[in-house]
Amino acid sequence: MATPIKLNQLRAFVEINRHGSIRAASRFLSLSQPALTKSIRELENSLGTKLFIRSNQGIYLTECGKGFLQRASLILEELRIAQEDIQQQIGLIGGVVNIGVAGSIARTIMPKVITQFHRDYPTVNLRVVEGQLLTMLPQLRQGELDFTVNTYYAGSLDAELNFEKLMEKEYKVIVRKGHPKANATSLEELADCNWTMPTPKDTYYRRLFETFSSLHHPPVFSVTCETLMSCMSLAAESDFLTIVAVDVVDEALFDQQFVALNLKEQLPFATFGLIQRRDTKLTPAGEYLARLFRMYCRG
Repeated sequence: MATPIKLNQLRAFVEINRHGSIRAASRFLSLSQPALTKSIRELENSLGTKLFIRSNQGIYLTECGKGFLQRASLILEELRIAQEDIQQQIGLIGGVVNIGVAGSIARTIMPKVITQFHRDYPTVNLRVVEGQLLTMLPQLRQGELDFTVNTYYAGSLDAELNFEKLMEKEYKVIVRKGHPKANATSLEELADCNWTMPTPKDTYYRRLFETFSSLHHPPVFSVTCETLMSCMSLAAESDFLTIVAVDVVDEALFDQQFVALNLKEQLPFATFGLIQRRDTKLTPAGEYLARLFRMYCRG
């Protein structure tokens, strides 16, 4: 009969992987290195396999360790959420909510949402990760993100993620002020330009990429920038073109650096939604934050 796994063993395993060494994890957990080493040895004995490979270059997960990490992280996060859920229900407000947001959400809706959330839940800490859904999948799967407000392309992830539609956004091609193509009126005129956008996989950008692929001379996206800030920074300081939501175009400082092109082709609208694991349950604070995003996105 296998020896039961203990929570301190799971915490040791997850933190050693997160910090990259037993020494760093021992400092974080305020435990001795021998105690952590013992916990990992007992955990490996319980599982009947090695979880880490130790070398002069550091400590790395085995293939079994990589698979176990997702489950161990999820167990610890679910316990944290369960504890905070009970505490918040009985009036002991505290804890943390972890969310992800797309770049255009971070620049427009998020500040209003967080301002109201912090006013109503001042003792709850909030962690925000910006980026595309693809970069957030590991954290969503491991329970390290409660939800994300992002674009989603229906398909391979339907079985594990729940998508709740919040709104649609129009997108436009933008260039820096003084760009040689600042007066272009069609995508065909931009065929020889350099383009940048995030990875076209499981997001709005996949739909956009498929739309462009049907053109006689489709744009070539030679540089991939995973955040809106990176795309806009590159476009601002070069002749690269990128594509942003119209509410980003409407920002007060936009006209100082950029021009939004009025093209005859209508770019597809992006559908934004609240995305979370199908098997997850939010704490009262997390659910309140989700309601705020629903209200501001649909309002």
